[in-house]
Formats: sequence, structure tokens, C-alpha cells
Amino acid sequence: MSGIFNVSRREFLKTGALVGGGLILGANIDWAGAAEEGTKKSYAVEPNSFVHIAPDDTVTIIVNHSEMGQGVYTSLPMLVNEELEADWKKVRFESAPVAAVYNHTAFGMQMTGGSTSVWSEYDRLREVGAAARQMLIAAAAAAWKVDKKTCRAQKGKVVHTSGKFFTYGQLAEKAAALPVPKDVKLKKASAFKLIGRPTARLDSPEKVNGAAKFGLDVFLPGMLIAVVERPPVFGGKVKSVDAEKAKAVRGVKDVVRVPSGVAVLATDFWQAKAGRDALRIEWEEGPTAGLSTPGMKEQYAKLSKTPGKVAKKAGDVKEGLASAAKAISAEYNVPYLAHAAMEPLNCTVDLRPDSCEIWVGTQFQTVDRNAAAEIAGLKPEQVKIHTMFLGGGFGRRANPASDFVSEAVHVAKAAKTPVQVIWTREDDTKGGYYRPFWYDSISAGLDKTGKPVAWSHTIIGQSIVAGTFFEKVLVKNGIDNTSVEGAADIPYAIPNLLVDLHTTSIGVPVLWWRSVGHSHTAFVVESFLDELAHVATKDPFEFRKGLLAKHPRHFGVLTLAAEKAGWSRPLPKGRGRGIAVHESFGSYVAEVAEVSVNKEGELRVHRVVCAVDCGQTVNPETIAAQMESAVVYGLSAALHGAITIKNGMVEQGNFDDYPILRLNEMPKVEVHIVKSREKPGGIGEPAVPPIAPAVANALFNVAGIRLRELPMKPEVVLAAMKKK
Repeated sequence: MSGIFNVSRREFLKTGALVGGGLILGANIDWAGAAEEGTKKSYAVEPNSFVHIAPDDTVTIIVNHSEMGQGVYTSLPMLVNEELEADWKKVRFESAPVAAVYNHTAFGMQMTGGSTSVWSEYDRLREVGAAARQMLIAAAAAAWKVDKKTCRAQKGKVVHTSGKFFTYGQLAEKAAALPVPKDVKLKKASAFKLIGRPTARLDSPEKVNGAAKFGLDVFLPGMLIAVVERPPVFGGKVKSVDAEKAKAVRGVKDVVRVPSGVAVLATDFWQAKAGRDALRIEWEEGPTAGLSTPGMKEQYAKLSKTPGKVAKKAGDVKEGLASAAKAISAEYNVPYLAHAAMEPLNCTVDLRPDSCEIWVGTQFQTVDRNAAAEIAGLKPEQVKIHTMFLGGGFGRRANPASDFVSEAVHVAKAAKTPVQVIWTREDDTKGGYYRPFWYDSISAGLDKTGKPVAWSHTIIGQSIVAGTFFEKVLVKNGIDNTSVEGAADIPYAIPNLLVDLHTTSIGVPVLWWRSVGHSHTAFVVESFLDELAHVATKDPFEFRKGLLAKHPRHFGVLTLAAEKAGWSRPLPKGRGRGIAVHESFGSYVAEVAEVSVNKEGELRVHRVVCAVDCGQTVNPETIAAQMESAVVYGLSAALHGAITIKNGMVEQGNFDDYPILRLNEMPKVEVHIVKSREKPGGIGEPAVPPIAPAVANALFNVAGIRLRELPMKPEVVLAAMKKK
């Protein structure tokens, strides 16, 4: 960071964040870690603020990351207030406007993703809080004409050794006139009062009472609702459109062509949808019309027999396999997955000749603003984005193509009126972006003592960053890091190792999905390692322990999860246990699943024990909630989730044929957090990768069947049981 700075009220009001007087502090960023080439030139530092102390003692923290259920509207204010020492009951939050000062400290743009929100702000926000505290103390000392060392900050007050005090609100204006400290001293972890303590979320009350504003809660005078008919086949285009019947539907005001398809505008959603249903469109299907899931699987299987680009190599795998006492191999594959957020995509746009105002739940503020500006023919600073609460993101609302925001701006431009574009569940499921379909071929060899001596892993699938501005950073020597993460960096002690990659070009739009590449590599690696343990006739837990001597944090969570799950204790008849451990986004998670399966092949997960080491914790309540959330999300995919393609079209449409975990399917989840002083890691995603392999390994334990393909649907389980 290059420094904290004070912001004049006049300059601050230009940003449109807060109004009122008091102490306002911002922070400049050193963009050395920026993801986009040229970021330093693209963004000038603007006056802005992270903390505002008002005369009424209210402290408002401006949060520059999107709130989509992960708790940043509490965790990030906690970072500020740990150093600020304000009265937590008077701390508020507000979503940040789009401005360079709010850019991600590592990626050089305003965004939320990659489980980075807390660790990326851990130092910056604490420094802002510490600077404000020092300025308040200095203001009080000057008013009392005493040495600053005789004053201390305490629960929203500056208290003198004599007992007299000022509240922060009384000092705010005086503090604002003082120079900002050039160097601030941060607390040692041993002195933390708030960080690391379970803390109730600041956003819960308004979510409970209905005051929280999501994208669909936006209403503007004269606003029309729009739905868009998009090509049913990926890459298709409108050939001709007959809108006569659509325009005859009551409430339909207009039908307009946009790059993504045909938009129907009406006074409410149902009228717009009825109008869209009445459209008669002839499509040019394009080259992907013959695409199908079985054909793709066949193509990938052939590729798996050929060498790919090397992502990781150690020792001599060929020799290791040839000299092994036992060798096994397997083929794994996982399907395309939809993000399936509870809140359907939506975006509201008020486009005028000299401005564009957007209300949207987004994870990519800078990217979306720049895309909107280009479409509207405006400068980026003429575009204002209001970040609403997100009803789930999981990566879908962080699209480098800015598809749903760009589309809404195009509709507003054509309609010449404020519009709210709403996607139905079917729209997003059938025409959205997906976690790639992956195919893995893997082989390993064991020596006479049962230790693995060779490991060869070939991965086939699409790149999620190819063609985006992330490609320059994340693709090196033809290897997309997000395709091999969790596989090219496995922690197990195996002397001969080879991981290679085939990156395919398929006309299905793909995007990061919660836990990104780890969502598939963990399933393959942890399932196959379990296979090795059984071939070696060793306990899967003990087998892993013996290979993790040089990875104490993996070892720690693995041991903790097994201990809390009672790994060595017998289970009720008809139940089995499975274990998996994985590191992602700087955090380490081990999970033990207890499952049963009935005669119809219906798999039931009864209990999941999670152990997590995410370094220094900020809010344990959030961590536990995210672990539970990840189990729900990961189990939904492991048991139910699959997007399949036929004739270039997605076959699924809604929760009836793309189900998520139901309440009666939810297992008991126990979360155990490792106490650590290591730097914070991510927490929104790391508990997703281990759940699928833990369940698959438990299924083998109870039923003796090994499933190497997801999802584990009853008909698949039943077929495997009959085949056994």
C-alpha cells in the first residue's frame, strides 16, 4: 500500500458514496500485483473512502467487495474496527461505488472472487482503522493539551488517564483537519479483541425484515421489464423474427433486436414473458448444432490416450510404473455444471445521453462498468454502478464477457427508456455459462510395501480463461493453471509424477464455478488415492498420513477431521465412512462423510465432519456458515448436478431436472476450525472440493462400489451395485 489519505467532503461527495461531515479516510493502492496489463496507466487514484465517522458517532465502513452470502459486509468492517476501536453497535456498512481506490489489492480492478475478499483487505483495512484511531487520539490530546500517550481509544471514545473522554463523533471534525499518519502500527494478533471472535452479521437484520435490496427490488419511474429470447443452440443467431403476435399481447410496449437475441419490453414481467412466448423466430444454428455429451465424452476419451502439454513432471513416471509391484489405472469424468444461484440474473439500466446508471448484483464492477461504457459510447466515469445484494454468485456474476450487464445496456439503448432485464431460471440454465466437462485418465504404481512410486494424470477439458484478459496471467506455456490446480500441486510424497493437459475448443460457454478447477481435480485425486489405499490393503486415513510428512497443514486437518469423526470407532450397520483432504485458495480442508445406500440405489449422507485451517480467522461464524454452505453446494453437484448437451442445446431447464439438495437430504455438518496465526486464506470455496470424493469413498466403504463419474444418481449407484 502506498498510504492512507484524508478526503475533503467536497471531493468525497463527487464519488456519490456518503453524505455528511466527519472524518473520512481513503487508501491508495500499489498496483504491483495487477492482473491486467496496463492497469497502472488505466486507473488514476481518485479521492474516496473506506471509513466515515459522523458527528452522531455512527461509523460507516465502505465495503468494496460484493455481498453474496459469504459475509464480507461483516468481516471487512471487523478488520477496520479491530484497529479503530469504535463501538461495534454503531458500525454500519455501505457498498462501494466503482472507483480505482476500491480495486482489489492483487488484481487491479474492483471485483469479488477466488475466496480473496478477506486476505486481500487484511492489511489495508486495518491500516485505515489504525490511522483513524491515531488521528482521533491526536485530536483529543490537542483539545485537552495533553500528551497523546496519556490517551487511549476504547469503544468509540478517546479516554484520558484522568477519566475524561470525547466520543468519536465529537472528535470527528477536529480529527479530519489533522494530517494523516505516514506510518501506522498495527496490533499483534495476541491483542485482538474482535478479529477471531464469533460476531453476528451486520446484514442479517435487513435480510430478515425484507429491507435488503436485491436487483429485482429496483423500480424506476417509467421503467419497462424486458425478457430476451436467446438462441437455443450455442453460437446461434437470429435469421428472421415475426413480432406481430408478441406486440399484440396486452402490456407489451416494444420488441427490439439486440446482439444476444430479441428483447420483449412490457409493463411487467409476465406480460413480457407472454410476449416472448408469442415471438416467431427463425434461427441460424451455427457449427455447434451437432454437439452432444456422448460425442464429447468419446472425443475426450481418445485424447486421454495421447500425451498432453506437461503441467508438472518429477522423476521418471514411465520407469516408475514399469517397475511397480502393483499398478492400477482408471478413467474419471465430471459433467458441465450450472451455477444455479437462487436469484435469477437481472440488471436495471437507466441510459441517458451523458450518463448510464446501473443497478445489478455483480462480482465484476470494473469490468461491467467498462463494458457498459463502450456500448453506451460514454467514458467509464460516466457510468455509475450500484452493487446490490447478490442472491448467490458462485462465479456466474463474475463474467469477463459481462454478458448479462452488456445485454441490459444494449436493450436500454434500443428501447430508449429505463429497463430491467430479467432472466428466467430456464434462461440461465439453458443459455448461461458452465463449469467445464472434464475427463481424466490416471495411473499409479505401488512398491512392495504399498507406497506409491509413480503417478500419471492426464486432464482433458476447456479453458475458462482462454480469450479473456486473464489469459496472459493464468496461461503459461499452454497450461491454464485453473485447469490443473489441485492436480499439478498434489501434496503427497510420490517420487515419479506426471500431470499433463489437453485443452479443448468446444462451443459451450464456460466460466469459473465455486472452487474452479479444484471442483474436479479433488474428486479425481482423492478418489483415486483411496483406490490406491485399498489396493495396498491400508486404511485410507493412515495411507494419506504416511504421504503428508512434509505438509503439516494438510496433515493437521486430516488428523483433526478423522479424530472428530471417530474414524476408528465402528459405525451403525449399513453405514460407511469416507475421507478426503484438499488445499485450495490458501486454506486446508479435510472432510469425513458418513453415508448409507438403500436397495434402490438412493445414497444418503448422514453426517459430514469438516476440519479447516484457513490461517488467522476473522469471523468464525462466517467460516462455519461457509463450510456448511459449501457442503450443500458440493453435495448438490455430487448427487444431482449434470448439464448435458444434445444437438447443441442444454437438456436441463429448472430445478425439476437440475435439482439442488433438498432439506430432507441435508446431513448434519460439524465444523472444526484450526487455531492458527498463519496469514488468512480463503473460505468461500475450499470446502467444496473434498465433499464429492469423501462421499464417493464412503460409498465404496459401505457398498463396495467405486463410482468414477458424477453425479452419483440412484440409477447409477443401483447399476454399479448389480454389476458388482
